Amino acid sequence: MNEHDLKHLIEATLLAAGRPVTSDQLLELFDERERPTLEQLRAALDMLAAEYESRGIELIEVASGWRVQVRSRCADVVSRLWQERPSRYSRALLETLALIAYRQPITRSEIEEIRGVSISSTIMRTLQERNWIRVVGHREVPGHPELLGTTREFLDYFGLRSLDQLPTLAELRDVETIGVQLELPGGEAPTEVLEVEAAAEVAVDDADVSVEAAPAEDADDNASPSLVASSEDDDEPRTLTDPPL
Repeated sequence: MNEHDLKHLIEATLLAAGRPVTSDQLLELFDERERPTLEQLRAALDMLAAEYESRGIELIEVASGWRVQVRSRCADVVSRLWQERPSRYSRALLETLALIAYRQPITRSEIEEIRGVSISSTIMRTLQERNWIRVVGHREVPGHPELLGTTREFLDYFGLRSLDQLPTLAELRDVETIGVQLELPGGEAPTEVLEVEAAAEVAVDDADVSVEAAPAEDADDNASPSLVASSEDDDEPRTLTDPPL
C-alpha cells in the first residue's frame, strides 16, 4: 500500500469514528500482509496533519488517540449548527477543577481548606457527570477520605495528551490576570474555552490555610445549561461553550 492510500484510509477512519482512535487501533484495521509499520503510520499521520494546516480542520493527538476536529478559528461560525445554549459554569466549579488537575491526588476536604468554602454537591456531581474527575484511592487517615484525580476524558476534552501539557504553575503566575485559556476540543459540539482564573494561583498556595469558622457552601452549580451559579467568592461567572467535533 502506498503512502497516499494509507493517508486516505486513515483520514476516512478518523472521520467515520467520531472519537479518538489510537495508533494500535488504526494498525489493527489492516490485514497482516497489508499492515503498515508504525513508522509508516506515523509518517502518514504527519502528512495528513500537514495537509490540514491551511484548512478549517486539524489532526491532533489526545490521551485516547488521534482525532480530526474543527479549528478554533472556525468554531464560532460552526457552533451555529447547534441550537442549544452553551453550558456555563461558575468560578467555584472551575477553581475546584483546576485544584484537582494541578494538585491531584487531593481530597475534597483539602480543596475546601484551600478555597475556604465548602464545595456544593452539585459541583462535584457536575464534574463526575462530565467524567472529568474520578476517585483514584483513599487517604490513609481516619475516615479514609477519597482521593480525587482527573480522567482520560478530561484530557481528551481539553485536547491534551497528558497532564504534562497543562500550563505550568510558574507560567500561569507570570500571566498578569492569570486568565490562561485552554481550548477545549472534544465530544459534543463547538469550541469550549476554560478560563483558569485565580484557580491557578490557589493551586500553588500552601494547603495550611486556617479557617476560623465552618466554611460556607458554594451555591449549586450548573443546574441547567443556562444557569450560572455563584457564591461569595464568585466575582463573575466563567463560560464554557461546547467543544468542536
